Amino acid sequence: MTDAQETAAASSLRTTGGAPPDDGGSADSGAPTPLLEPREGIPPVIADETALAEVIAAFATGTGPVAVDAERASGYRYGQRAYLVQLRREGAGTALIDPVGCPDLSALGEALSGVEWVLHAATQDLPCLREIGMVPTRLFDTELAGRLAGFPRVGLGAMVEGVLGFVLEKGHSAVDWSTRPLPDPWLRYAALDVELLVDLRDALEKELDRQGKLDWARQEFDAIAAAPPAEPRKDPWRRTSGMHKVRRRRQLGVVRELWETRDRIAQRRDVSPGKVLSDAAIVEAALSLPLNVQALAALNGFGHRMGRRQLEQWQAAVDRARALSESLLPQPGQPVAGPPPPRAWADKDPVAAARLSAARAAVSALAEELNMPQENLIAPDAVRRVCWEPPAADAEAVADALASYGARPWQVEQVAPVLAAALAGQDA
Repeated sequence: MTDAQETAAASSLRTTGGAPPDDGGSADSGAPTPLLEPREGIPPVIADETALAEVIAAFATGTGPVAVDAERASGYRYGQRAYLVQLRREGAGTALIDPVGCPDLSALGEALSGVEWVLHAATQDLPCLREIGMVPTRLFDTELAGRLAGFPRVGLGAMVEGVLGFVLEKGHSAVDWSTRPLPDPWLRYAALDVELLVDLRDALEKELDRQGKLDWARQEFDAIAAAPPAEPRKDPWRRTSGMHKVRRRRQLGVVRELWETRDRIAQRRDVSPGKVLSDAAIVEAALSLPLNVQALAALNGFGHRMGRRQLEQWQAAVDRARALSESLLPQPGQPVAGPPPPRAWADKDPVAAARLSAARAAVSALAEELNMPQENLIAPDAVRRVCWEPPAADAEAVADALASYGARPWQVEQVAPVLAAALAGQDA
């Protein structure tokens, strides 16, 4: 057990039902306690405007931070929309809201404006919450807090067990949350995900404060809350698994046509694209460039249980790519903003490659000293950019460069001196 875990566990909440002990003490039990039921039982699912209005009123008058979670149907449905939203707040209890029945939760979001939202791995849930009108102005990310505090395992189950001494049942994390009605075991799991989230937040806040990292964490949380929605990815078809095998432009054109056809079908049917056609099948067709339906049907991913009409639509996509003029075929690589991939540095600029090696070693040593992952200490892209086009090798110039690449003040303060020293050592 790490220092962080020992400190937090010393004040952990270890009562059988999951509620804080009445006397403010804790039971000293050796083994973690299974958390089997929400303390007020499984709440009803809110799926109409009348019930939603009652929830909004209750949460608006609650006290303290609000725990928030969302369940998606990744791998089953198209996109990343929320199919269940869970909240818990002191004085309001737990609420389970169905965004299918209540697709606009902006009034709830407004009622909680200014309240600190507690999420685990916030960047995963914020996009789908934003879609239904829920946008926090303040947040506390328990996963990120765990990373900054140096916990080796930062999944929700591991954190709740290591810090609070409870075992969460995690058997329903990958189910199809678009299922209606949602089974009681799934709802129990969903309610338990927010049951102790505020308790976990409180323990982690104390540990971060003990380590002198609380202000660092708050800067990170503020940056997440203030971040704008992500821009749509350019050429998303290039992320097809197995693309590294595809070299020729004509083959790339086949990947693009098949991917875009699959995406239209998946969106229309509201199913995961992988359920329409696998990435492996797309790459197989691109490499083979089949001339007709019979040749396509012989490829892995196309022949088994695929009807004639389906085969014809995929062959039509291949044929469109085959008919494109050279000028309309995609280029092999994407334009890269910023430095080239590090693996190419030794050939393109050996001096820059040496700078990067020294900088990485310095950042790695600092991260180990501060007991946190390197990527949380400073974004690797910021280090690469500083090393590719280095400023003057002094801490102030490096600090300005890091800040221009989005580093938070605490990161600049910690990293700029060691990075400047590493660059100066290479320039000497």
